[in-house]
Amino acid sequence: MLTIEKKSLKVGKYVSTEHVDTVIKTYKQERWVHNSERLGKEDSLSVWYSIEELEEFMATSKENGADGIKFYFAAYPENYTEKAGFAGRQTLVLVATKTKELETGVANKDIYIQNGEKAEILAYNAGNICPPFCNKPKPTGADADDWGNIGVTIVDRGEKGLTVV
Repeated sequence: MLTIEKKSLKVGKYVSTEHVDTVIKTYKQERWVHNSERLGKEDSLSVWYSIEELEEFMATSKENGADGIKFYFAAYPENYTEKAGFAGRQTLVLVATKTKELETGVANKDIYIQNGEKAEILAYNAGNICPPFCNKPKPTGADADDWGNIGVTIVDRGEKGLTVV
């Protein structure tokens, strides 16, 4: 009997609350504040998808030979009208991928599937971005902790004052 050992493709890891808080705060201070100033409105800080739709996308990806999903940082064009409030803001695009071993290393190739007469990338987008579509407004005063402490940051905007995000 021939046994074939499957090589794990895992690259990530579970992280602590402190790690999440640190990387979100770093993002807000080093990227978000500049993006928001350039846009003239608060840029998005997160994208939400239901587990149901992620499982469906993963199942469709596996059915088409995927062994991974690439998360592309992206932004909607300023003239985007399909969903009000999305124009100009950041998003995530999920793309099904297949790992290929090359002479130069490993590549995660985007998967394309046949859609009629042309091939289309197997991708998913248009989750709820926050802002503008946050589940609940950020409270002030004594109730501020109810919003969640992860990534709550005071950003110094110089002459424009301080912003709590």
